[in-house]
Amino acid sequence: MRRVEHWAIGLSLLVWQSPAFADGTPKVISGVYPSALVAPVARAPATVPAPRRSALGGGFLELMLTGSTGEPMRAPAPAPAYAPRREETYTGLYSAPRPQVDPDGRPMQEPAPEFRRQEVDYSTSEPPGTLVIDTNNKFLFLVEPGGRAMRYGVGVGRPGFEWAGVKHVSRKAEWPDWTPPPEMLLRRPELPRHMDGGPENPLGARALYLGSSMYRIHGTNEPWTIGQNVSSGCIRMMNEDVTDLYERVKIGTKVIVI
Repeated sequence: MRRVEHWAIGLSLLVWQSPAFADGTPKVISGVYPSALVAPVARAPATVPAPRRSALGGGFLELMLTGSTGEPMRAPAPAPAYAPRREETYTGLYSAPRPQVDPDGRPMQEPAPEFRRQEVDYSTSEPPGTLVIDTNNKFLFLVEPGGRAMRYGVGVGRPGFEWAGVKHVSRKAEWPDWTPPPEMLLRRPELPRHMDGGPENPLGARALYLGSSMYRIHGTNEPWTIGQNVSSGCIRMMNEDVTDLYERVKIGTKVIVI
């Protein structure tokens, strides 16, 4: 029995030095006593060689023959940082955002041709010098002698802010300041409490104040709104048109809004 044990130990030493254990991994060898398979000492991990291009040259031919292009594996490129698309911001103060096109597909840079200043035939019993504002058709008429009138395109009150009546021009101002009335500030608390006159002022280049009301005939820094229901009750005109009207109209002029 002792002779058998010496034989097993000697055989295990011989097997341990065998090439079968050269990679540090024990192999099961037929006929070796299990106790001879002693766990090997830990070794440093082998380095992985850099990938090389295949002898086939890569490309479509190698892909068809081997299922691989032969190109070294590369880490995917990092995804670019997300940059949200810059949306057009609206800087208007108290009207609708600027549309890109009108209902007929025209760019909304300026009002339609029919809202340009022009002299027209106009029959009325009102004396020359009277202002008549047709809110349905978005026109302001300055009555002239001989059945004629100077016609201007205007923007008028949006739904809920329409009005009609007779007023008189009580004051005129060039590049007027703007102080939103309390009623407007309740609806739009983000509006400034006061704004000096200038190109960015929503009252535009000129203003004709109507009686003691908060309504005015004034210019605008949003000419694309002419011909629309957009205001809080004021009558807005293109700056060049309100400047022209300003020179023709005197304090006390009668204004009829229909």
